[in-house]
This record gives sequence, structure tokens and C-alpha cells, in this order.
Amino acid sequence: MNTNGQKSESVFGYPISVYTLQQAIEDGVLVDLMQSETAGLVREAGFRFPVAMTTTAFCATVGEIDKPLPAGQDLQGRLWDVLGMLKLAIKSSKPGSDRVSFRVDVWDGKRRNKVNLWSLCGPGDNGGPVITIMLEGED
Repeated sequence: MNTNGQKSESVFGYPISVYTLQQAIEDGVLVDLMQSETAGLVREAGFRFPVAMTTTAFCATVGEIDKPLPAGQDLQGRLWDVLGMLKLAIKSSKPGSDRVSFRVDVWDGKRRNKVNLWSLCGPGDNGGPVITIMLEGED
């Protein structure tokens, strides 16, 4: 923030701690959907900004690495569902809004589970926009 020529450090002081997007990805808190396996799908779904998901949201909707998915389902299809529902929520949101709530139904092989999610578009490590998908209640 720059107000009347002042740097933010002179107004607020130096940050005590900074936790970057890259650190969250390296720590396993966030899943980077712009990695090679999923980046094409993100672009195909129409997203122009980088997209990340919390690990808990990813596991609840797309799947866990050590758990097989039910027959007829795969990571790409489940991720496509999440991105599609997010895109619909963004299109129906108020102009200028930086956050949307949406729901994805996930088949576990026996029943359909409703997973409530929300997404925030905010600055990434370099100041550019990044969309982060989270479970309802996460921040």
C-alpha cells in the first residue's frame, strides 16, 4: 500500500511473518493446479488466472492420492466438475466480487456427498491474481 508517498512499512511497521503461496504449496497446504498434469484442464475450463486448492478441498472433491476413486471416475473428471461449478458461480456473482461460494456433489461409490466450497481471487506472491478454492470455513 502506498498512501501519499509513504511506504506501508512506515505506516504499519515491518511484517512479523510472511507466508507465501509458494511456501504453502511446498508445505502441502495448497495444491497448485497449474502444474503440468492439471494446467491444461484449468485453461480449458476458461481460467486465465492461476488456480490453487487447499489440500483439504482437493481431497474432499477430487480425491486422495492413496485412495482409489469409484469405478468410472478419475482425477480429471472430478477436477473438471469443481472448475465447472466454480465457473458457474463466478458468472452468477456480483460484478467486482472477489469471492464466491459454490457446491460440488461427489460420488463416493455408494452415495452423493455435497461439498460446500468457496473461492477467493487475491494477490499471489508477485502481486498478480490467484484463485484459491477452499472448503467452506477455511481461510
